[in-house]
Amino acid sequence: MNNLKKTTLVKIGIILGLVCIYLFVKPVQNTIKQIIFLFSMLDVSVIKGYILSFGIWAPIVSFSLMIFQSIAAPLPAFLITFANAGLFGFIKGAMLSWISAMAGATLCFYIAKFYGRDVVEKLTSKLALESIDEFFDKYGKYAILIARLLPFMSFDIVSYAAGLTSMSFWSFFIATGLGQLPATIIYSYVGGMLVGGVKKFVFGLLILFAMSILILLLKKIWNEKKVKKTL
Repeated sequence: MNNLKKTTLVKIGIILGLVCIYLFVKPVQNTIKQIIFLFSMLDVSVIKGYILSFGIWAPIVSFSLMIFQSIAAPLPAFLITFANAGLFGFIKGAMLSWISAMAGATLCFYIAKFYGRDVVEKLTSKLALESIDEFFDKYGKYAILIARLLPFMSFDIVSYAAGLTSMSFWSFFIATGLGQLPATIIYSYVGGMLVGGVKKFVFGLLILFAMSILILLLKKIWNEKKVKKTL
């Protein structure tokens, strides 16, 4: 049996194994459904309560949630970042969010490399992936940085899309880390202050911050393109 057939069998085996676990192991199925429901509420306090309910295992559960939302794009990762800051403090919360998000992004990248576009489309959607393709074509090397600064853009889909390109892992990893760091620091800093009526106000400021950074980046890209055309 050649290496290609072995790799194909391994890919199929992993997928079938995961499907069987979801279909026949009820606790796993119920937990996944519960997590998706919690994310759908878009309520930081709900996520905090869920993580906190695991006691000393809370950091591991938070890490696992970040990995899960990475694979099951496009669940909102910023909810976990806010929750981590509120539960573990600014510094520890930011570190946990950044490390777990990097792990999730890496996993998405290699899933795309290993399984290819067909599987990625099933994990995300064909339409979403096509829109990200256009995003990559338009912004090139800045795509990952821009995507991470926008709170409503699925960075996980961008991670999948990057895995489908010829981009090297380390180029992706460095751009991901740099692009994610400022957003993680800012979201973590304000995360502990999200109480009562302050939530909407702070969230509005975060959106304003993200859009301001985006405008600056777009201006920089536009100027670079103008310079290239004149050469």
